[in-house]
Amino acid sequence: MRTAVDSSVLLDVFTGAGPFLQASQNALRRAISEGSLIAGEVVWAEVRASFPSNNEFEEAMNRLGVQYCPSPESAALEAGRAWSAYRQAGGKRQQLIPDFLVASHALMLADRLLTRDRGFSKRYFKKLDVWDPSV
Repeated sequence: MRTAVDSSVLLDVFTGAGPFLQASQNALRRAISEGSLIAGEVVWAEVRASFPSNNEFEEAMNRLGVQYCPSPESAALEAGRAWSAYRQAGGKRQQLIPDFLVASHALMLADRLLTRDRGFSKRYFKKLDVWDPSV
């Protein structure tokens, strides 16, 4: 089982605080026991911003077993399609294109997405298996 992991879950664990820490830790342990963890460009950049150096970031991701897996062009195209549908349906800029890129990356390259941002993912990526550790 290949699990794409979102920055919301990784940041819960790396910051070591917050109401979802335990749930995110448990979900990551389960995902690792069932297969592998991957993340794409958006998650890589968002999580990297929380570390003082590239080296510390890479060490943390390696310890957790998260592999960098770049998105194919098809994921970018799918994200654009979904974001367009979201905006046409009256969606506000509350959900930004990076959120759609994370979901489309998971749809194309993983068996499921581990995230706390599940609402729009389920609506605009109907074939995506979304796992929210906070529920």
